[in-house]
Amino acid sequence: MARRSLSLSSRIFFYMILLVVLASILIAAVTIYQYKEQSQDYHRLRLERKEAQLISSINYVLKESSWEIKTENLGIIFNQKIYEIANIHNVAFNLYDLEGKLIKSSKPWLDNDPVPQQLDVLILDTLDQISAKRFVEKNKLLDGNYRSSYLILTDSFSKPLGILNVPYFDDDSLNSVELREFLVRIGFAYVLMVLVAIFFAYIMSKFITKSLKAISDKMYQTRFEKRNKKIAIEGASTEIKALVESYNNMIDALEESALKLASNEREQAWREMAKQVAHEVKNPLTPMRLSVQSFQQKFNPEDKDIYKKVEEYSKTLIQQIDTMSKIAEAFSSFAKMPTQNLEHLDFVEVLEHALDIFPDAVINFSSQKKPLFGDFDRDQLNRIVTNLVKNAIQSIPEDKIPKIQVLLSEKSSRIYIKVKDNGCGIEDAIAEKIFEPKFTTKTSGMGLGLPMVKNIIEAYGGSITYKTTLGKGTLFEVSFPKKQTPYAVQ
Repeated sequence: MARRSLSLSSRIFFYMILLVVLASILIAAVTIYQYKEQSQDYHRLRLERKEAQLISSINYVLKESSWEIKTENLGIIFNQKIYEIANIHNVAFNLYDLEGKLIKSSKPWLDNDPVPQQLDVLILDTLDQISAKRFVEKNKLLDGNYRSSYLILTDSFSKPLGILNVPYFDDDSLNSVELREFLVRIGFAYVLMVLVAIFFAYIMSKFITKSLKAISDKMYQTRFEKRNKKIAIEGASTEIKALVESYNNMIDALEESALKLASNEREQAWREMAKQVAHEVKNPLTPMRLSVQSFQQKFNPEDKDIYKKVEEYSKTLIQQIDTMSKIAEAFSSFAKMPTQNLEHLDFVEVLEHALDIFPDAVINFSSQKKPLFGDFDRDQLNRIVTNLVKNAIQSIPEDKIPKIQVLLSEKSSRIYIKVKDNGCGIEDAIAEKIFEPKFTTKTSGMGLGLPMVKNIIEAYGGSITYKTTLGKGTLFEVSFPKKQTPYAVQ
């Protein structure tokens, strides 16, 4: 099953919405990342400030102490001072000697949070290796929210005394609340922005494809047999203008081709008509020539039957001249219908008179109602009926009794004439050709009867159709409006 592709306007609409959604997701991701980075910077700087405050207080205590400033005396010097410093700065800290052994802690001993009595060798090695003599360890056991800084304490002569350890807990609860509130607010803003984007995307997609829709409609209405209008679009983009110009150029080329084709078709039609006229005229001319030549050869003024022979030759010539006259009349009738003379006729009366020339035993005429009035040309109505009935009779084989039914009816302000025969029917091979000029299945005739009938009916806004069954017969149905106006009939 073929996949149904989206229209250009739908694709523009969805791509614009997708762009807004992706931009919203990207902004939200950048916002969360920025909050986390700000939080990390805040805790890093806060820890550094606390370290600086503690070192300042520790140095002051060391300066004011009466004890000798060395590692072994740190426990005595800070025996009580460590608690005062911790209370002043509201921060807990630990003092270790240079070997990593705990000297003093400002925190009480707790079972669930014991102070390490000995620093890890890795920490001591790290402090030895780095020049800053400061190391911050993040405790992964607490999801990275707990960090401890280790800093080498020195005396006034920059001689190492011990290790300052400042435990620090990254409390992000406030930032998390603020982040959630911010995301909720920005979420409402995004929803509103998406709704506005949907509206503008719909308007923009329609605006962008409006020109293409106009071009598409014009192309759909383009027909070879009629004059097509060019497209005029104001304010279109360069690409659309190029497309419109290509279409307008195509219309010019199409119109030029149509004119050439129409001219060629007219010339071809006249050539064919001239050939047909020449052929039909030659048929009676040949016997006329032979008759005249025979008369010249056999003419004898002394022959006692001379007047009788002259009369016979005259009749032959008159007969052939009448044939030529009928040929000329038939071609004239087909090429250009006489001017219609609209009359308010009783169709029942006209059809009865038209059918009088045919044997009563052959024709069965019936009408839905009597009288049945309508607007038509009397002579052309006679021509339609006689042609259809004559064709019906000629379609019946000699070994079959002719039965022709002519039905007259009215429905929905239209008049219907049906002629049904019991003839041979119309074969599929010739069904599409019966209304073409010059086509005939009879040994005599010029094939202009049905085309002429069709021209007359269509001139009155009517139609002619047929249904046929091989071996059983054919039904021709003619219909046209009951009321006619002089301007409608051409």
